[in-house]
Amino acid sequence: MKVPQIIQQKIFDLSALQHQLRRWRLLSKTVAFTNGCFDILHEGHIASLSDAAREADILVVGLNSDDSTCRLKGPQRPVNPQQARATVLASLLMVDAVVIFNEDTPLELIKIVQPDVLVKGGDYTLDQIVGAKEVMAAGGRVVINPIVPGVSTTGIIEKMKR
Repeated sequence: MKVPQIIQQKIFDLSALQHQLRRWRLLSKTVAFTNGCFDILHEGHIASLSDAAREADILVVGLNSDDSTCRLKGPQRPVNPQQARATVLASLLMVDAVVIFNEDTPLELIKIVQPDVLVKGGDYTLDQIVGAKEVMAAGGRVVINPIVPGVSTTGIIEKMKR
């Protein structure tokens, strides 16, 4: 399907996302949530997003804003601005919604989205995952997917510098 306007329609502000979530829930759709900076999209991101999408009918991706990414990753980041990162994420088939957040953690966004499944990639333990307690208290579940070894945005940037 070649409908480029669909890509931009998958990028939501918080109010529009809340409205869309109500629609999906009226259709009895389950919602998974994951988040990240997704600065330079690579195979590890694709694997993580694909795994997350398998957990529910709908995948919502919380995207760290430029300011948030800079605070978390350092003054040289992000490489790509938030609108470009949102557009790339929204172009992926497995992603149903992208919402940009400015906080350092997605906790407030998770409380608003109230996902059925919170998905995190990496070597986390349940008690280290922001929002896990809130999702489980609401009857949801938390899934930790493995990372693709040897692939990271930082590694790609370092390789480009050499």
